[in-house]
Amino acid sequence: MKTSITEMLNIEHPVIQGGMQRVSTAELVAAVANAGALGFLSALTQPTPALLAKEIERTRSMTDKPFGVNLTILPTLTPPPYEEYAQVIIDAGIKVVETAGRSPAPFMPMFNAAGIKVIHKCTSIRHAKKAQAVGCAAVTIDGFEAAGHPGEDDIPSLILVPRAVDELDIPVIACGGFSDGRGLAAALALGADAVSMGTRFLCTQEARVHQNLKDKLVGATELDTQLIFRKFKNTARVFKNSISMEVAAIESREGSEFDDVAPLVSGQRGGELLESGDMEHGIWWAGMSSGLVYDVPTIDELVTRIVSDAESIIKNRLMSIVG
Repeated sequence: MKTSITEMLNIEHPVIQGGMQRVSTAELVAAVANAGALGFLSALTQPTPALLAKEIERTRSMTDKPFGVNLTILPTLTPPPYEEYAQVIIDAGIKVVETAGRSPAPFMPMFNAAGIKVIHKCTSIRHAKKAQAVGCAAVTIDGFEAAGHPGEDDIPSLILVPRAVDELDIPVIACGGFSDGRGLAAALALGADAVSMGTRFLCTQEARVHQNLKDKLVGATELDTQLIFRKFKNTARVFKNSISMEVAAIESREGSEFDDVAPLVSGQRGGELLESGDMEHGIWWAGMSSGLVYDVPTIDELVTRIVSDAESIIKNRLMSIVG
């Protein structure tokens, strides 16, 4: 399959593994690259810029194919040294960066000067148009089905992706609800040039998370995610467990504030969950595509299957309908 994204990023398949905090490490990203897709390291998973430089080198020791780095820019009281992380990315010769959260505009001069293509994750058309205006090479459109922060508009991928294609002049990558060849074929039909997946890559042999988490995904249905933080205008989609349900219950109380749920949703607890396998210890991110996860393949098996199934759908099922 050749699309503007595969050509732009010099990859074999229009399949992308989005950056995931604490999950997108060298082992996962290198396996994605070796499968002919594009993976993104998570910059802020590394506690310091120097450690990010080492993680990039570790990834390069496992693959000679392209990969990128995700830099998520969030408002915090004590922000990490974003410019230092960006400089490490530049110095390492990375050629594609995935940004998320706030606008990448402050970093665009640095990245442009280094010849880096920036792909910004957006949850609305207005944000996608702003990303195009500041010089992003492409956008990833997160539909309401996506894990993480799907925005406040509740527009699913079936509507949001073609709306973005209609409004933009740069390539669109579809994210939110995609997990298999049917999803890839559908995204291409909607006008997207690739799919980006997080939840599906989480349930692979190379993902360095506890087996209990993978077992939960295999056993999940489309009903097993929970929206939290909606009251605080920072909606997040996580896997439904006792903690996320408790958070939702606290939010529903009149007068409740974020401080009331903060101890339950701390990043430390989430990190401990990924390692310990205690699936009720904290919250963990998962999209509605959990309901379409049926096994724990290698990444090479997964990517090969997705592309093969999409090609079969396009060449056989769809052609037979119009033939």
